[in-house]
Amino acid sequence: MNLKDLLNPWVIFGLLGQVCFSLRFIIQWIQSERHRKSIIPVSFWYFSLFGGLILFIYAIYRQDIVFTLGQGAGLIVYARNLVLIARHKEVKI
Repeated sequence: MNLKDLLNPWVIFGLLGQVCFSLRFIIQWIQSERHRKSIIPVSFWYFSLFGGLILFIYAIYRQDIVFTLGQGAGLIVYARNLVLIARHKEVKI
């Protein structure tokens, strides 16, 4: 891969998605360390959804069926968790 390939807007877009997707683990780790127990903060699911969506779009562009299906399935899980969190907050109010 040369510099021209790295500066391709689609490659930059895909890398942005990968960074967002990877940051979710750092966020989860920091929160778990702060609380001294394993927790999954809401921001984990937002970073999962945002990064996964970018990677899903990138996978479609690349026409990679394995990558597309893998990210697509994950998007359902991330969105569902955010819906459950929102519903739980509504019940508490």
